[in-house]
Amino acid sequence: MYKQGIQIESTPQLKRPVLIIGFDGWGNALNVAKGMISYLIQKLGATKIATINPDRYYRYDAVRPWVTIEQGVAKELLPPGGNFFAAQTSHEERDIVILDAYEPNMNWFQFSEELISFCTRLEIDTIISLGGMFDNVLHTDRIISGTVSSETLLSRLIGFNINTITYQGPTSIHSVILSEGQKKGMSCYSLWCHCPYYLQDMVFFGMISHLGKLISSIGEFQLDTEELDKKWRKTGGSIQQMLKNKPEIMSAVSQLKKQKPRGAWTKMKPPPAKDEKVINLQDYMDPE
Repeated sequence: MYKQGIQIESTPQLKRPVLIIGFDGWGNALNVAKGMISYLIQKLGATKIATINPDRYYRYDAVRPWVTIEQGVAKELLPPGGNFFAAQTSHEERDIVILDAYEPNMNWFQFSEELISFCTRLEIDTIISLGGMFDNVLHTDRIISGTVSSETLLSRLIGFNINTITYQGPTSIHSVILSEGQKKGMSCYSLWCHCPYYLQDMVFFGMISHLGKLISSIGEFQLDTEELDKKWRKTGGSIQQMLKNKPEIMSAVSQLKKQKPRGAWTKMKPPPAKDEKVINLQDYMDPE
């Protein structure tokens, strides 16, 4: 294994690049963070430029490597980790660097310091980190809360109809990255999507589309989200049909509709326990 925590394979020439981060793991409710990142990589034709050394930032007893064995023969071993990708846009837009990774589960401050050094090398001055959490909201809601690294960015946050956060308590690596970026005078955004607790095992395409429009405005680049909208129209129709067949969940949804406002950060609902009444959407979707 290489010694560097972030191993750079190539250093492309980029125009005023912005870094967009999506971690899999705890802060990826309904796959909004990971799904957004995957869509950006595919839609923008991004290419890999760096990797994370898993030995430096991951505990293998917490996030185990993935092995492929075929008829007794070991074929592949994939450790947890992540990759950086870069995408060049049109000449009047900002270029994009994307981090697609599992959330590191150790050495957060060291990782964040190395990440900021990586940003300095690529002349990145803006970081947008993405997360998703379960909350008392509807699948038709598009509620996003955010934190920024300076007072000057607050008006932009409010201008995009992002809820500002007032909170004290345990946090994620997103806050550590924002804090380290703040020390270097970088423009940092941490955006959290509020996801309906009554849905499970699905990709929240409707929220990902909304999030895509938002980060493209903040990051000053173009992003076509029609493909996401099309997938959500199909998924949304399945949810509505399913609700008709689940009166106990329909009752809970009806109660949620009466709550105004919805999506309070300080009252967010944790991921449901297995014995709670939730919907596994895969049980209702037709196979592709």
